[in-house]
Amino acid sequence: MPTEATEKPGKAEKALHSTYPPSAEFVAQANGGPDLYGEADKDRDAFWAQQAQRLHWHKPFTEVLDWSDAPVAKWFADGKLNVAYNCVDRHVEDGYGDQVAIHWEGEPGDTRTLTYSDLLSLVSKAANYLTEIGLQPGDRVAIYMPMVPEAIASMLACARLGLTHSVVFAGFSASALRSRIDDAEAKLVITTDGQFRRGKPAPLKASVDDAIGGESPAPSVQNVLVVRRTGEEIPWQEGRDVWWHDTVERASDKHEAEAFDAEHPLFLLYTSGTTGKPKGILHTSGGYLTQASYTHNYVFDHKPGKDVYWCTADIGWVTGHTYIVYGPLSNRATQVVYEGTPNSPNEHRHFEVIEKYGVSIYYTAPTLIRTFMKWGREIPDAHDLTSLRLLGTVGEPINPEAWRWYHEVFGAGRCPIVDTWWQTETGAIMISPLPGVTDCKPGSAMAPLPGISMQIVDDDAKPVKLGETEANGYLVIDKPWPAMLRGIWGDMQRFKDTYWSRFAEQGYYFAGDGAKLDEDGAVWVLGRVDDVMNISGHRISTAEVESALVGHAAVAESAVIGATDATTGQAIVAFVILRQGVENTGDALVADLRAAVAQDIGPIAKPRDIYIVPELPKTRSGKIMRRLLRDVAEGRQLGDTSTLVDPAVVESLRGQ
Repeated sequence: MPTEATEKPGKAEKALHSTYPPSAEFVAQANGGPDLYGEADKDRDAFWAQQAQRLHWHKPFTEVLDWSDAPVAKWFADGKLNVAYNCVDRHVEDGYGDQVAIHWEGEPGDTRTLTYSDLLSLVSKAANYLTEIGLQPGDRVAIYMPMVPEAIASMLACARLGLTHSVVFAGFSASALRSRIDDAEAKLVITTDGQFRRGKPAPLKASVDDAIGGESPAPSVQNVLVVRRTGEEIPWQEGRDVWWHDTVERASDKHEAEAFDAEHPLFLLYTSGTTGKPKGILHTSGGYLTQASYTHNYVFDHKPGKDVYWCTADIGWVTGHTYIVYGPLSNRATQVVYEGTPNSPNEHRHFEVIEKYGVSIYYTAPTLIRTFMKWGREIPDAHDLTSLRLLGTVGEPINPEAWRWYHEVFGAGRCPIVDTWWQTETGAIMISPLPGVTDCKPGSAMAPLPGISMQIVDDDAKPVKLGETEANGYLVIDKPWPAMLRGIWGDMQRFKDTYWSRFAEQGYYFAGDGAKLDEDGAVWVLGRVDDVMNISGHRISTAEVESALVGHAAVAESAVIGATDATTGQAIVAFVILRQGVENTGDALVADLRAAVAQDIGPIAKPRDIYIVPELPKTRSGKIMRRLLRDVAEGRQLGDTSTLVDPAVVESLRGQ
């Protein structure tokens, strides 16, 4: 049960003083204890060297960190390893070949179970075929696939051969795929004939053809390797296109992994910016895998061979890379991989999957939690969720009200929640509770993990003070970390300008997020700095106002933006979705919501406008496109809507 340090009016204020300690039972069996912080503080390099020893090194490293070419770090640079060997082979060699690696659940209800021996066979076959077509270490491969086992095997086969993979989310458009293929100069594209979405087959190979064919073929692409998933008829180009079942499945399942330098490029992952050229974030091998493995072990308290782990992300995003593929598999996890949407064929699907496989660790996004809230707790209450023992969130700050709902409805008040902050660029989790150590506050990511050093600073790079309500600042990382990005592909100047210029004199990394510290030193991430509004000189975060709105009994989800205002500089404009069964009483409800925000935060935070809407514009990764909401609020022509799940949503908002 939570403990209340003090009683203050308003849910937002109260959230700052509510703590949820782990149970004595959880603490007794936790992977990580308070000593981890002490070890890391005493000698950071020695700490990270110890974490790197969790892996198998074909050639042991002697140097931990080389920061002489800052801002490009080299970690364990004189060591050699093979990432795929660490994720698959060594577990089989250690006698765990019969342990399930992947419980795969297709959206239509078809299933597959892959043991570590099965996965090794599949990865080896893929590696042999990619070698057969002439790919060499350092070549790039584009992967444009839904959540099928072959997608994971393709990533691991690339890692095995020293090929740098670029996974492109299968919901992206042909033009988005083409820009990423061209930037990486990918020689091979791996895809499927189609994918199942909301109960129906949807084409995918056709998008590849649109991207690389036509009047202006992609010059770098030599082959397209296609997995049969839906069985639908697809376009075909002889000599370029090949079936997986005609090639990979017929290859030898024996392959010896070669060791590569720790700084060998592992993957590119393009940030899905809505304007300008996408940024190809480069991650390398040894440091990335060290932090992926370390964080998965301690943050999720994972027990090999005992837990069933489910990260609900897509491999097209960094969460899927680090916490579906590399982190879990390096730790010999048994995990669930689900192909489809959470409401196909109905809203019970996620809970049925948890029940079916006995999921014990569940990692998802606040967007999905709020969606579950909107559907109503009677759906999760209809299922046995007692297998769950740890919950996690990722992607954006979670509203305290959603945190508490998650804790109570999913976790029955007994499961620790790890609210994780990190980015594509950081490669792995940076701020998070340690589940056997931290007394959590709903909505706070709490503290940097052992081995991570960061500060919250003001415009002059001076640290903000604890507990000052106006002391919102910039979240900066002041020391290098193993999984950090090594650059932007082909554009080192853009890398320096984007991440290192704001605090160049201090040498701090800054990627655009604001944060504050409460009186206990807990970190509250406020979202992007451009999502911190300046209302008559007062800095108010969109996340704070959204939390206050979601704290109202009528609201399922909210999005807040700062719109230009002649009087106050910026004015708060809110878009809210009501909970199922709540009646929209118009002006009366709007007035009640404004009053609730004023009570929780203060009168200065009362939204100028509140719109009751049926949906919010979201990207395919589930993030709310606040830029488009700002366009709507200020009456501008809409910007690029190509990354939205449903572009028509924005047009419907114009009628509000």
